Amino acid sequence: MTGTRRTVAVLFLLPALVLLGALVVYPIGYSLVRSFGNQAGDGFAGFDNYKALFTDDGIRTALKNNVIWVVFAPTVATALGLIFAVLTERVRWGTAFKLVVFMPMAISMLAAGIIFRLVYDQDPHKGVANAVWVGIHDTFASSSAFPNAHPGRHSPLKADHGGFITSTTVRTGQTVTLPLVGVAPDQMPGGAKKAVAAKPQPGKITGTTWQDFTRGKGVGRLGGVDPSELGYGGMRVEAVKDGKVVASTKAAGDGTFTLPARADGAQLRLPASNFKAPYNGVEWLGPSLVTPAIIGSYVWMWAGFAMVLIAAGLAGVPRELLEAARVDGANEWQVFRRVTVPLLAPVLAVVVVTLMINVLKIFDLVFIIAPGSSQDDANVLALELYRKGFSEDQPGIASAISVFLLLLVIPVMLFNVRRLRREVRR
Repeated sequence: MTGTRRTVAVLFLLPALVLLGALVVYPIGYSLVRSFGNQAGDGFAGFDNYKALFTDDGIRTALKNNVIWVVFAPTVATALGLIFAVLTERVRWGTAFKLVVFMPMAISMLAAGIIFRLVYDQDPHKGVANAVWVGIHDTFASSSAFPNAHPGRHSPLKADHGGFITSTTVRTGQTVTLPLVGVAPDQMPGGAKKAVAAKPQPGKITGTTWQDFTRGKGVGRLGGVDPSELGYGGMRVEAVKDGKVVASTKAAGDGTFTLPARADGAQLRLPASNFKAPYNGVEWLGPSLVTPAIIGSYVWMWAGFAMVLIAAGLAGVPRELLEAARVDGANEWQVFRRVTVPLLAPVLAVVVVTLMINVLKIFDLVFIIAPGSSQDDANVLALELYRKGFSEDQPGIASAISVFLLLLVIPVMLFNVRRLRREVRR
């Protein structure tokens, strides 16, 4: 129609065709040929490399994890994008919110992986996820401040089911000393007070539980309360008769405690709850949670992408249809479910298909976030391709994985192309 000769058109397209052939067609063809060769590359292996895809434990784990990625990551990211897009339409600061949600897209996968490796750190003092989780847990179930405390030399206490109990019974009017060691002075609770020797009281049992340790060689009296020693404030003390608790109390800040007369003839026990180790949070990067944790980091990055595309589609939805539904008596949930979502179906399909193609090739986040101890459990096909090709020197199997990945992507791409053509015809 423009009078341009076919030869001239081919000349203009030639540089692009050369680059396309060199960067796309040739690598695909070479990988296909290499996937049928042996590991040395000097012989024909037939379908042995492809058989390994379904017999090798590492590859099967990677395939299973890829299925989890394809099912959950695009679905969750798209659902969050839809919620954000719909809700931010009605708030004045919606644009600012969209900017914040979309901002992670500006971060590379490598940087995001490093960020979330720190977020998921097991130590609550370093990892944000465990800091929040431990804070919530400790609000409802506090941990002991003395997890390492234990009886010292010549102590009247002996071990008892994770706690400690006196070797002999006690009597009213008696003063009992329950010395412990094992807690470093700088790890004692901030509110700890100097220990005080309890005074006897008629008809009651009194005592002191404290840190029986004084800094310096030869300083302090073993089994006695010294001026610089601190009391175990909050330590629970139980009076036990015939295996049953007849009385209990908590030590004051200076370590002193008082039990009523019914504790007469009982043994005093410091139960195991006093020595429970502090809750250390969830092992986010352990074998059982590493894949969901990494999917969470992916959703953090790509929910903004889904939100922007869906918001663009939402801007094109005819408002009169929404108003007509409201006039007919539909509530907001019904308008959203029966009108908004069906009208956004083409956009949602684009987002889901794009993210499905993206997660099939996921590599960076898994490689960076998963520690060496659980990387096998978080393995995906792209990472296994890298490991087979470069770490284990098995290029034949690596090529077979790359061809297999291509075969997985092609149906999704064809679906997307056909859907786009239908949209153009409309």
